[in-house]
Amino acid sequence: MTIEKLPPTAFDEFLAYLNDHLSDNGRDGTAYFQPLPRDASRFPPEKAEAFRNGLRIEVGKPGWRRAWVARADDGAIAGHIDLRGLPENYTRHRCLLGMGVDRKHRQQGLGSQLIAHAENWALLAGVQWVDLQVLSVNTPAIKLYERSGYRKTGEIPNMFLLDGKHYSYTFMTRRLR
Repeated sequence: MTIEKLPPTAFDEFLAYLNDHLSDNGRDGTAYFQPLPRDASRFPPEKAEAFRNGLRIEVGKPGWRRAWVARADDGAIAGHIDLRGLPENYTRHRCLLGMGVDRKHRQQGLGSQLIAHAENWALLAGVQWVDLQVLSVNTPAIKLYERSGYRKTGEIPNMFLLDGKHYSYTFMTRRLR
């Protein structure tokens, strides 16, 4: 497996992977990992455009984003991780983490590798804290983040109503050294 920076020119391939990944959201025993109902588990066009544009924005400027993909031996995207600046003023020392691993590559340590890769980049970029939000039912992700040094900072009970059920939202953070 190799991890490489996602260039804006490869965004369409990434978006196809991401939409396939999102098709697992809340289906066939997979926990909800995005606050989207099963029938709407696609990356919305306006968010895709903001993501694509964020890859071109200088780190520290509003809207910046950086992403990396893990490629399997056949060249297919096996997982991804991204960091993005927070929208609030005076938060340049922090960023938000998002990630996912393709169904064929879960439970093989790829998530930990992606996190380490992104955190190393963040340290070099001057980021001191990495924050994330995860649906509280996604215990595999929460356990991965805890093993990686993240700690829970809060939870909003019943934050989302998805497919007729309420889901809570967990907030986690890690200070980088």
